[in-house]
Amino acid sequence: MQTQELFNQAHAAGLAAGNAITPNPMVVQRRANMMNDSSPVAQELIVPDGPCGFAWINTPGTSAFARWLKKTGKARKSYAGGYNISVSEFGQSMSRKEAYANAFAKVLTAEGVTACAESRMD
Repeated sequence: MQTQELFNQAHAAGLAAGNAITPNPMVVQRRANMMNDSSPVAQELIVPDGPCGFAWINTPGTSAFARWLKKTGKARKSYAGGYNISVSEFGQSMSRKEAYANAFAKVLTAEGVTACAESRMD
């Protein structure tokens, strides 16, 4: 499979996975006294898409796929090694971004490209 075709297939799988999940909503509370967790709740907000965060797909920099990613600007060099494909879809929803990254990495792995999904909370 050609690299662009593989990338497109992985991207489509990622979009489908991110759209298919239902994130657990995050509840954010502001207390009357912000230095005292026992003080009354002054305001409560619900974030329907769950916690905010980032996700990406990492692949070693030695593969032909990684060289193509670099050449086309679809990935950036990772501080930990290899190249990272950032998940820019789904706003700040870490849950949806993680689902995208896992599905994307699964497609690459099935085609023999070493890849893993990574994330962090914002």
